Amino acid sequence: MATLPSPTDEPIRTLQAASELLRALASPVRLGIVRELSKGQKYVHELVAALGVSQPLVSQHLRILRNSRIVTTRREAREIQYGLTDDHIAHIVLDAIKHAQE
Repeated sequence: MATLPSPTDEPIRTLQAASELLRALASPVRLGIVRELSKGQKYVHELVAALGVSQPLVSQHLRILRNSRIVTTRREAREIQYGLTDDHIAHIVLDAIKHAQE
């Protein structure tokens, strides 16, 4: 029989989820991808051009972001367009970048 979580367990689960989110973002390339996607949906080749890194590297990082449910995909003909799951992620990343520039 499953037991219901106690109220004291919930903050730990929330902190673990936040930790996993930050871990998924813990890469300069992934931060750059999120920054670019904060401007709107993009194709892989657009991200490659904007970030100046190879297509396989962008694809590898997109897979991590997809698995973490940070980005979503939408197929258009033979290409896949990437976008952010929600704007909260963009705010976190853009604020972190701004803070680092100060």
